[in-house]
Amino acid sequence: MTSTTRITIDHRTTLTGAERHPEKAHRPDNPIQRKPDWIRVKAPTHPIYKETRDLMRENRLVTVCEEAACPNIGECWAQRHATMMIMGDTCTRACSFCNVATGIPKALDTDEPRRVADAVAKLGLQHVVVTSVDRDDLKDGGAFHFAETIRAIRAAAPGTTIEVLTPDFLRKDGALEVVVDARPDVFNHNLETVPALYPTIRPGARYFHSLRLLDRVKQLDPTIFTKSGVMVGLGEKRIEVLQVMDDMRSADVDFLTIGQYLQPSVKHAAVDRFVTPDEFEDYGRAARGKGFLLVSATPLTRSSYHADRDFEALRAAREAQLGARA
Repeated sequence: MTSTTRITIDHRTTLTGAERHPEKAHRPDNPIQRKPDWIRVKAPTHPIYKETRDLMRENRLVTVCEEAACPNIGECWAQRHATMMIMGDTCTRACSFCNVATGIPKALDTDEPRRVADAVAKLGLQHVVVTSVDRDDLKDGGAFHFAETIRAIRAAAPGTTIEVLTPDFLRKDGALEVVVDARPDVFNHNLETVPALYPTIRPGARYFHSLRLLDRVKQLDPTIFTKSGVMVGLGEKRIEVLQVMDDMRSADVDFLTIGQYLQPSVKHAAVDRFVTPDEFEDYGRAARGKGFLLVSATPLTRSSYHADRDFEALRAAREAQLGARA
């Protein structure tokens, strides 16, 4: 008999692993390893956490914090930092590391950009991260919806800086240009892992396409900060991670994030090992030596973790770099 895993998304719904990830139901179980002490986090109890959650419900918004089962949700939501996930809660891809539900998405909600902007204004965010599911079903991959969301936030909260974490827009000609033309402050697209693991970890994507996407952003608008991240603990070798760093720098990526992969359920890719904090420090030193403006490399680092604070550091690093060249 095939076992199932119960997955709870806050108070809204409880799904079995098979219902949330039907494409993974036939896969053999990968037992979930006990986490080391340096990765464990406390359950969210702060009263502002509930206020943030309630505002997301009130505005009928989806967050990647919940959908991806982020371990930092308690800390971030207690500071009113929520990462908005637009274009629904169902992804057209089936990456073996990801906890977001897969299937046939619903039609786009044209009022969603306004509701996202309203929530950003009510939360009083200095910096917001907007991400999305993959929408391979849409002609532009959802690029126009991203642009509309950026414009709505600019109108409702003109003082808020905006970071987008986009899909790869694979085979969506002109889509990237639509997002860049809306001028986000940070354009983030994660490479996720080393090229050798793409067939098993990120089978719907192409490593060098994602790399070219980041390079193209800089060509279109050099003033936009670019950012990308990888997970470790999936079976990659250190030399492969260092090569990914070099590839990112060849695309002029400004900001690198490196975090530990955590297995969402027994049907997801197994954790090969838990990378130690000392190894993360080593990766951070190596990345800084390669010329990134900013590096975040810790077990709990995620794409939008401390994004507001990091944006200020990123801006300061660029100003210092420009000053040194003057």
